[in-house]
Amino acid sequence: MNVNKKKIICAKHRLGDAQMSYQKLLQPLDLGFTSLPNRVLMGSIHTGLEDRKKHFPKLATYFSERARGGVGLMVTGGFAPNRVGCLSPFGSKLTNGFEARAHRKITEAVHKEGSKICLQILHAGRYGYHPFCVAPSAIKAPISKFKPKALSTRGVEKQIRDYIRCARLAQKADYDGVEVMGSEGYFINEFLVERTNHRKDKWGGNYENRMQVPVEIISGIRKAVGPNFIIIYRLSMLDLVEGGSSWPEIVTLAKAIEGAGATIINTGIGWHEARIPTIATIVPRGAFTWVTRKLKENITIPVVTSNRINTPEAAERTLQKKDADMISMARPLLADPTFVQKTQAGKTDEINTCIACNQACLDLIFTGKRATCLVNPRACYETEMEVLPVNLVKKIAVVGAGPAGLAFAAVAASRGHQITLFESDSEIGGQFNLAKLIQGKHEFSETLRYFKRQIEIHKITLKLNITVSEKDLINNDFDEIVLATGIRPRTPTIPGINHSKVIGYIEALKQPPKVGKTVAIIGAGGIGFDVAEQITEIETPGKNEIEAFMEEWGIDKSYINRGGITGITSGFPTVPREVYMLQRQPGKPGRKLAKTTGWIRRTRLRRKKVQMLSGVSYDRIDDQGLHITFKNRSTILEVETVIICAGQVSQNQLYHKLKASGQKLHLIGGAKLADKLDSYRAIKEGYLLGIRI
Repeated sequence: MNVNKKKIICAKHRLGDAQMSYQKLLQPLDLGFTSLPNRVLMGSIHTGLEDRKKHFPKLATYFSERARGGVGLMVTGGFAPNRVGCLSPFGSKLTNGFEARAHRKITEAVHKEGSKICLQILHAGRYGYHPFCVAPSAIKAPISKFKPKALSTRGVEKQIRDYIRCARLAQKADYDGVEVMGSEGYFINEFLVERTNHRKDKWGGNYENRMQVPVEIISGIRKAVGPNFIIIYRLSMLDLVEGGSSWPEIVTLAKAIEGAGATIINTGIGWHEARIPTIATIVPRGAFTWVTRKLKENITIPVVTSNRINTPEAAERTLQKKDADMISMARPLLADPTFVQKTQAGKTDEINTCIACNQACLDLIFTGKRATCLVNPRACYETEMEVLPVNLVKKIAVVGAGPAGLAFAAVAASRGHQITLFESDSEIGGQFNLAKLIQGKHEFSETLRYFKRQIEIHKITLKLNITVSEKDLINNDFDEIVLATGIRPRTPTIPGINHSKVIGYIEALKQPPKVGKTVAIIGAGGIGFDVAEQITEIETPGKNEIEAFMEEWGIDKSYINRGGITGITSGFPTVPREVYMLQRQPGKPGRKLAKTTGWIRRTRLRRKKVQMLSGVSYDRIDDQGLHITFKNRSTILEVETVIICAGQVSQNQLYHKLKASGQKLHLIGGAKLADKLDSYRAIKEGYLLGIRI
């Protein structure tokens, strides 16, 4: 058989297998007046590009790339229907024809690729981070420093009219529809519960009154845009706050929204002020699909589920169980814009999976920066980080197969360079091999699977278990050398640091049995928290992952209680170790952890009764334990084990040896700078070098 014909047949076979394996996910969805090619909805995520008209060409490229990647339907980041509804003082809005015309760059780009896109209408309500924010009642949100102004009766009516105007403008901008954000604790959600609605007029009081705002918005939009326009309503199905909606109220609202003219109902989980994780890695995959199914049984229009569905397998299982009609994925399509295309082609092992770390998306968004992705730093920078074929093929050595080295090697090889990757360990991954061991970071294994596949696809020469020398590199006539040799743990100067009680964090993570029942952790940064989490991990025999999560965080699947919460228990009943976590600096331990996940880590350790001490001086380590000075008093922590998590130093000796040789060298990742090292910076540095070398 001709080789090319064989390749074509194999490709067709893969496609057929994919369609069989993911038949529900890849099945079209008939909406009556239009059809979607598959069941993947790219959910809304605010990128930061929405706030300025000058960034719309970048936004258009961002969406068109995902349209080309096969997404059935996309939803933009949120656009306010008026100025008071903006998330920030000069945040994104759609309020006039001039603004609508600018949006055509986005819709034209998406339609050119054969996909559909909806504009999300988001009124921030009391979550608006500006002094002009408005709400049903003048009740300040715990996550904002601004107290909202309570709207008058006419003021509420004006907000409804503004929603309708915004939808009309979206239609004029050639959007295929709109999504009305009715969840997460924003404006509409605030009307629905007495917790935030203390009104005495027709928009307050009993539930029938409180729900009229979203119902009138949807009915008004339908009248304004006609029958052939998609209207998605993002319904808060699980508020996860005290005094949230009851289940009968949610069903009542869903039926009313359907009757008012909505095309699709999307799932919203948790208010932003809720103290329960909803999208971090600690949340099991598909943890909230049960609530979507619960609603689906009560209405006839398609229902979309969301939160922590990041693989085709998880999506397909959800649809096969009939938990939903469609899957919303936002961050997974930041991570890999070709997610659907690879699924269709039977190449799911090539998907760059979202690891739900939030480091480069939500953490950046909530600090006013442009979103991107830890595993795909090109996300939202598509026009600035083009990956183009090389004109001159180079023979390049990469020393170190940690995150930085892997990112560089994969990108440079994809462009056509000949890459040889040296790694002293028996496997690729570097610090990721430690991260994947930790509760709440296990998804890092997906990134390593992705890079392993990239090494195969791009024929990168991988040499493991080799400590390469400067002579090896010089003698092989490499055109350029990239040093990604990473970091090594820093050893602090403490009397007794070599005592048998003392172990490093690598040993503690890889060999937990070596850790005693009483432990002092020196260092309360990210690594200290990782170690504390791992050595206090609790077995939950007889419970599946989702059940254990629901119980730990007090989520009421029976939905007897308002908001779907039972309340978090005071602590874990069987913590395996007594742990002290110490830091030299004064101030709250863990305060510099990531914005959207740090509170989860602090909460879990507090409930595990980990004692966190700051402003500590380390006096010595001996048979008695760790001697410290705390609050001007000397004390002894009588511990069996002292774990050192006192930071890292760059491992760049090879760089200094090669520098004098005249070789063309590049230093990236931890080898370049160990201070405040994180995976995002390491991967980004590798990626940027890979596209310009």
